[in-house]
Amino acid sequence: MKKIYFIVITIVLVLSIFTSSCAKRGTIFGGAKDTIAPKIISSSPKNFSTNFNDNEIKITFNELIKVKNINKQLIISPPLKKQPIIIPQGSASKFIAIKILDTLNPNTTYSFNFGQSITDNNEGNPYSQFKYVLSTGNYIDSLSINGLIKDAYEEKPDNFVSVQLYDAVTFKDSTVYNESPLYVTNTLDSLKFFSLENLKAGNYKIIALKDKNNNYKFDPKTDKIGFLEQIISLPNDSIIIHEIELFKEIATFKTDKPIQQTNNKFFIGFQGNPENAKISASWEGKNVPLKITKFPDKGKDSLQLFVPITKPDSLVITVENGDYNKSFKTKVKDFKESDSLTIQTSQRTLNFRDNFTLKTTTPLISIDKTKIKLTNKDSVSLDFNYVYKEFDQEIVFDFKKEENQKYTIEILPNAFEDFYNTQNDSLSFSFNTKSRSDFGNLKVNVKNAKHFPFILQILTDKGEVIASESSEKLEPILFEAIEPRIYTLRIIYDDNKNGIWDTGNFLEKKQAEQIIYYSKKIDVRANWDVDQEFIIEE
Repeated sequence: MKKIYFIVITIVLVLSIFTSSCAKRGTIFGGAKDTIAPKIISSSPKNFSTNFNDNEIKITFNELIKVKNINKQLIISPPLKKQPIIIPQGSASKFIAIKILDTLNPNTTYSFNFGQSITDNNEGNPYSQFKYVLSTGNYIDSLSINGLIKDAYEEKPDNFVSVQLYDAVTFKDSTVYNESPLYVTNTLDSLKFFSLENLKAGNYKIIALKDKNNNYKFDPKTDKIGFLEQIISLPNDSIIIHEIELFKEIATFKTDKPIQQTNNKFFIGFQGNPENAKISASWEGKNVPLKITKFPDKGKDSLQLFVPITKPDSLVITVENGDYNKSFKTKVKDFKESDSLTIQTSQRTLNFRDNFTLKTTTPLISIDKTKIKLTNKDSVSLDFNYVYKEFDQEIVFDFKKEENQKYTIEILPNAFEDFYNTQNDSLSFSFNTKSRSDFGNLKVNVKNAKHFPFILQILTDKGEVIASESSEKLEPILFEAIEPRIYTLRIIYDDNKNGIWDTGNFLEKKQAEQIIYYSKKIDVRANWDVDQEFIIEE
């Protein structure tokens, strides 16, 4: 059961008044900086007016104001199909005029929340969260829903998360993809709180979106989504006791047309999970050998397809993954550049928790261990094992590491042979280890875990996972030889026992696997043993 929150929303307005000093004749003194937000003198019609049947609103201020970033800041609830025209924008004025282009619904309360978009002209002091409310009926709807949102994966939620209400009677799964909500609000500045106000009594479905396109519709390619399965009933459910967790779905698998980059390599972009994809190449019905590897740039969802240099003038590349089956016919161009075998590493100092890794520019087909020699600084040969990860194009060496040691890997000619039958020349790589006293050890005692297995992870301040351990029972988990720095701890409830975090899916009504962050940062120092208790408070 998720943690229950009872939200008390309190609005405190603090006005600071600065007095100006008198100046002597003939002498100019700088006055105190203006920190007071603009004030509204009048509005036409008045705020909270009823029986509105016009198409224009005018709001007048006591000083020159500017309207900034209005397209992102202004939240109109219920949303309008056509954005109103708001003047002025960019230039200073003592008024705002809102020209409504839509036909408003009868007996409906509309709110215009300007966020931080209205500022004074001189100092940029914002008129924060100004809301203009009107009704096309005889009264202003006054019910509200308050609650919390969170990110299912990240420690902090995104800015400007859209929280949307739909009529529960007409709501279907397709509604969030195709229709605008009845009511909408936004969270601000990584805040978890939201408040939907001026609502009618009724039954609603609630959805939260990180709406990249600002259109109040769910686009799985770009948006995060969060949902509650239960119906919200007003006036009974004015406080939502469960957090709404946003997650990014894994997109439905599909690929782009392959693009040739060199004489013997294509790129193919994809959406979704390529783990079970099968890619083949053919020409005139005959199979063409192919090697598939990961694109080296982590920020791009692409695969590399290595093909023989001697090849036909076109290829048919077929991609299969479950129900997905698509073939692309692509011309093969004659490039001057071809990918050739090189072997390199970026490791000069090896941490005790890491393995020494060599990366290859082309995929290998054979490795001769007898032509590889590992020695320490005393030229003593050491035993080692290796694993070749073809998809990553990595050779990973595992051996017993000692502190303050220097190692050399010597690779004789023809130890490696790649997909193009190219073999390496003589190679040598040197690297060293530090003293164990340069690192710290972290022992974590997890308390109150609600089920097993769970995954305990250590993260840097940039969100990089530097260590991860799965556990089937409550016993101390020891992380040895951790680099000294400030860390974050988190627990993943691994519901399907696959060793990784799994996201949710809206259509399948599946929530993401739960992640719990430890509330404090962990300071691991050199030559320290940290014994940390992680109490799960739920």
